[in-house]
Amino acid sequence: MSIGEKRKQILLFVLSVSLIATALTAFFVSEHDSRMQFKVLADFCGKLIERDPDQTSAILEVLKSKEGGAKALEEENILTSFGYRQSDFTEGRAAVYWMAGAGFAVGSALFLAAFWYWHKKSSSRIRMLTDYLAKINSGGEEVLLDIAEDDHSRLQDEIYKTVTMLYRTRDAALEAKKNFADNLSNIAHQLKTPITAISLSNQMMERRPCADYTEQIRRQLGRLTYLEEALLLLSRIDAGALTLERRAVDVFTVLTLAADNLQELFAEAGVLIDIPEMGEADIVVDLDWTMEAVINLLKNCMEHAPQGTSVHCSYEENPLYVRIRIWDEGAGIAKEDQSRLFERFYRGKGAKDTGIGIGLCLAKAIIEMQNGVVSAYNLPAGGACFDIRFYSH
Repeated sequence: MSIGEKRKQILLFVLSVSLIATALTAFFVSEHDSRMQFKVLADFCGKLIERDPDQTSAILEVLKSKEGGAKALEEENILTSFGYRQSDFTEGRAAVYWMAGAGFAVGSALFLAAFWYWHKKSSSRIRMLTDYLAKINSGGEEVLLDIAEDDHSRLQDEIYKTVTMLYRTRDAALEAKKNFADNLSNIAHQLKTPITAISLSNQMMERRPCADYTEQIRRQLGRLTYLEEALLLLSRIDAGALTLERRAVDVFTVLTLAADNLQELFAEAGVLIDIPEMGEADIVVDLDWTMEAVINLLKNCMEHAPQGTSVHCSYEENPLYVRIRIWDEGAGIAKEDQSRLFERFYRGKGAKDTGIGIGLCLAKAIIEMQNGVVSAYNLPAGGACFDIRFYSH
């Protein structure tokens, strides 16, 4: 129902009520006027007869000339005693009664018509909304209803909001279920590799004891330990149970501490690390967990940097955010890996066998929990670059 139709209905309703009120008012005014006329005439005649009783016959003759019937009213006055009633002195009142009755009838009919129309519209809208909910509950596809401006518009809006929220909740649950199944499959695969290696090494040691097999077992156990810790950390992040103690920390300090934890790996890979001091720039983060995220990004760049090259870091601050860039001098990110680089357990082209595809995912999750974002792209001159932005607000 459009706004214009609603106004017409309101106008019709007001007109109906007005006609009814006018008819009732005309009727009661006419009735009151008739009573007053009768009373005044009665009092007048009574005063005349009281002063001159001989005028009774003359007055009676005058009154009889107006007589139209002989049924007495309940009031005790001189006219009543003569057998007159109120209607005998209200010539032309019948037309007023007819007009009042007609106005009342027309007003009542208009009111009933408007009420019936509104009731029909309201029932139709309620039936439409009920059918819509029934279709949704039966698993039907969401169908948009016609937009209408009426008393049920707010109810329709709230139903839309509720249905949309339920659809989103359902989609999120389905996505979570799918992710859980995928993660479970990936975890099983990740566990299978080191367990198989340990089993084979153990079998070989039983046949021919050798220190190499012991080292292989130690290495695979370390991989299992790291996988366990990473999975527990991801579970805490997913459940929102990871507690962060955020405080203002200088970016140069974060980068330097993270690099110190990787000195041996960088030296073993023959890759240098370059962190120039570029002035003071503070970020409000948890120092330890942010270091963990930066370590994962630095380690990824190191693994893809050619021997004898460097991994570079830079940072800058503006009123909106603090920007940190970490890049290498390698071949860059393969095109097929760019959209999936931060996926859990995804190992891109050229990934080393020692990785399990979880470091970048952890780094992204930790950064995003602290009002930050991270992205990756290839530099024009070559090499992959991680771009981190910690927003001030």
